[in-house]
Amino acid sequence: MSAALIEAPALEGWDHAVTGKVRELYVPAGEDVSTAQEVLVLATDRISAYDHSLQPGIPDKGRLLTGISLFWFEQLADLLPHHVLSATDVPEQVAGRALRCRGLDMVPLECIARGYLTGSGLADYRAGGSVGGHVLPAGLREASRLDPAIFTPSTKAGPGEHDENITVAEAGDRLGEELVAELGSLTLAVYERARSLAAERGILLADTKLEFGRSRTDGALTLGDEVLTPDSSRFWSAESYREGAAQPSLDKQYVRDWLTSRASGWHKGSSTPPPELPAEVVEQTRARYVEAYERLTGTSF
Repeated sequence: MSAALIEAPALEGWDHAVTGKVRELYVPAGEDVSTAQEVLVLATDRISAYDHSLQPGIPDKGRLLTGISLFWFEQLADLLPHHVLSATDVPEQVAGRALRCRGLDMVPLECIARGYLTGSGLADYRAGGSVGGHVLPAGLREASRLDPAIFTPSTKAGPGEHDENITVAEAGDRLGEELVAELGSLTLAVYERARSLAAERGILLADTKLEFGRSRTDGALTLGDEVLTPDSSRFWSAESYREGAAQPSLDKQYVRDWLTSRASGWHKGSSTPPPELPAEVVEQTRARYVEAYERLTGTSF
């Protein structure tokens, strides 16, 4: 991956403010990140898994994530406000992977909707029969469909820390029951709209993570960050779906699976950083992201 994608490029009129695992955040020159009413969000080609940024990046990933998010923001615009102001009024050198957005005071909660049982949700279910405080029927298996879908929040961890699944009640204790109820309602509304649209394109939306914030102009609860991308969601091909087995995916689960395989030689709980991704894993991951982009948006990349 080139240095330009590892480091935040200098952008005329914008000050670099924050480096995330995948994104760089800018504010208008001279403004403070905590109060700016507009921000520039730049998606790099970096990829992260298990709270580690991995090397090398995935070619074109920043453009793919930006394009998929824009598609979904347009599909969801009648449901709730979102943070995108412009995808074109951005510095030319980052066109296609940067969005000019409303400044938000982010709610410190990961808002997850699950329509199928897998990942950490399946682990929680096997441990105690419930996920996020929702008691589920006995006998569910890997990839069992959940009807209705459920809202399962998690903490939003700081740098070097790990997100933690919590119950809806625990989230209410931390942030207030009224706010968490509103977040749950919005999260499930977004999920159900997306699940239906994805199904029309032969894709099962297993689960997704959303983030919300308060607009600094009017205080409205607003959908922020990315939305319904292969970084924040699990996408499965409907034609290959089989309950009871791990599903081939069009998302970064492929990278997670390689990291936890014997081939990588790395253990998830290890204090050592993950190894570099082999060229084949990079190539296959890019292919999955491109397929997700093309099937969801109906356009070639």
